[in-house]
Amino acid sequence: MQSFFDSLSAAVGDVGGNIFSFVPLVAVILILIVVNRLLNRQAQRTTGLRFRNQLIIAGVLFVGVLVIIIVLPVDTGVRGQLLTLVGIIISVTISLSSSTFLGNALAGVMLKTVRNFRSGDFVQVGEYFGRVTERGLFHTEIQTPTRDLTTIPNLYLATTPVKVVRASGTIVDATVSLGFDIPHGKVEALLMDAARLAELKDPFVQVLDLGDFSVTYRVAGLLEDTKRLLTYRSRLRVAMLDCLHRDGVEIVSPNFMNVRDFDARHDFVPSPAATPEPVAADAPVEVVFDKAEEAQTLSGLRQELEELGESLKEVTARIKTAADDDARNTTEAERERVEARVAKVQAEIEAAEQREKDDD
Repeated sequence: MQSFFDSLSAAVGDVGGNIFSFVPLVAVILILIVVNRLLNRQAQRTTGLRFRNQLIIAGVLFVGVLVIIIVLPVDTGVRGQLLTLVGIIISVTISLSSSTFLGNALAGVMLKTVRNFRSGDFVQVGEYFGRVTERGLFHTEIQTPTRDLTTIPNLYLATTPVKVVRASGTIVDATVSLGFDIPHGKVEALLMDAARLAELKDPFVQVLDLGDFSVTYRVAGLLEDTKRLLTYRSRLRVAMLDCLHRDGVEIVSPNFMNVRDFDARHDFVPSPAATPEPVAADAPVEVVFDKAEEAQTLSGLRQELEELGESLKEVTARIKTAADDDARNTTEAERERVEARVAKVQAEIEAAEQREKDDD
């Protein structure tokens, strides 16, 4: 009878040990669920946190695996072998990550560190052109001139030259090929007029190439309002057509006259009476790049809020060290102005986030 109770106690002890060995696994799973829910709830209130949330989940998962291995009821030698195995797996994964999702994650971390572009910037990556709307751990999303959203893997961005349009201004240019019979001085003057007509700043003209049948000219100028890049690219070309045609300059290759039977005195210039005045219509930036505009606005407001927070700390510190009542009153008035601006910026952020949520 005593042997029966001893066997039963041993069995219960084994079951209890096995049950307790699952406690760390259950705890890690619960922690992952709670963290994921908290991050999702915060993401519903604040946009642009996908990269951070994905990084936090990955970190919690990695730490959880290490904790499970450490508390497993196994020998020290076995535990060391498991940790070594995890290290080997991570090393092999990193070495093979050039074509895997982990490669995109590492590239995303690198892009966040380099900070060569931000939300709302115009970027050209290979054949893709548009404005950045979202930056995640594994991919970056851009909005194209057709208002469509394109997802680009971060690994592609890390291994392909990325051209970023500077927010302070960019050069808008266009090229045209004209015959050798037209004096270059006349062409340069007309192209300068076209750049000024397109309202570009500091225009200039260059001769790019002397071809077999024509001369290639480039006209360019500075555009400070980069949000209207598409509009001014078209506006410059329209101005080039108007200026060259009004002065009787044919925008055709000399070969054109050799292959078509026209009178030598015929000019291929639209008749002024038959040419309607172009309708001045800007590309609707708010419609074409609506998501990119919203992302840029939110990014700028959050950055301003951080700067205001630093200013508020600095003003509060100066109040404590004020020499007299007059200085203290002046500094307190300054703090009230900063606090009012903080409240206004916070309200604008909430309104922008609500608009984005309604659009989704």
